[in-house]
Amino acid sequence: MTSIGTGYDLSSSTYSPDGRIFQVEYANKAVENSGTAIGLRCKDGVVLAIEKLVPSKLLVPQSNKRTQSVDYHIGVAPAGLQADGRHLVGRAREEAASWRQTYKCPIQAKQLADRVAMYVQAYTLYSSVRPFGAGVILASMDDKLGPQMYMIDPAGQYFGYRGVAIGKGKQVAKTEIEKLKLDDLTVREAVKEAARILHVVHDEAKDKDFEIELSWVCAESKFRHAFVPEDLVAEAQQYAEQALNPDEMED
Repeated sequence: MTSIGTGYDLSSSTYSPDGRIFQVEYANKAVENSGTAIGLRCKDGVVLAIEKLVPSKLLVPQSNKRTQSVDYHIGVAPAGLQADGRHLVGRAREEAASWRQTYKCPIQAKQLADRVAMYVQAYTLYSSVRPFGAGVILASMDDKLGPQMYMIDPAGQYFGYRGVAIGKGKQVAKTEIEKLKLDDLTVREAVKEAARILHVVHDEAKDKDFEIELSWVCAESKFRHAFVPEDLVAEAQQYAEQALNPDEMED
């Protein structure tokens, strides 16, 4: 990621001679260096999963929630710099509240993704600010459109996905997601697959201990974004460990 000349990475408003904005690329690198976040859009809902690296054994388990609710029916899974992710979650909540106040109805995931993406893209236009070092996955479900999922990157682009991964293990995770028949999966099956994928992408040799955070939006959660029940999380963890080490589990 070297520039042809010098000084082209000092401002997000400066292009290099080959048409690159280096600060945006650096922001993407910040996302790639974080724990993996994945989203699976199934036939009856959406599942979000985050690999949370544990920097210290003194931290209270499950006390640092990364997945957040933007509105009753929309959840967000960020990856990258945690502070930037929290800021984008706050902005998404403001947009959702503004939409509800103006139109007297909940905002749809596409409209929210469009508004947040425009906000993110604005931070790539001026030399007085820097791009956000975070990407987010938006998950939603409603009666008319069914399950919806979008991913917003630090450049301000957003796309709708059936399955998506961001973070350090995104390439391996995408390969595993492509093997799934998402249109036939239920959310309960997707929870287990999401846990398995995060175990696959975790590099025990390089990374520290990690926790898995699972949430969903589906009929079982009354079409609201909620964390997956603990008994199902434990079952998913057991399924993931058994899938990775089938011989040890048999013994």
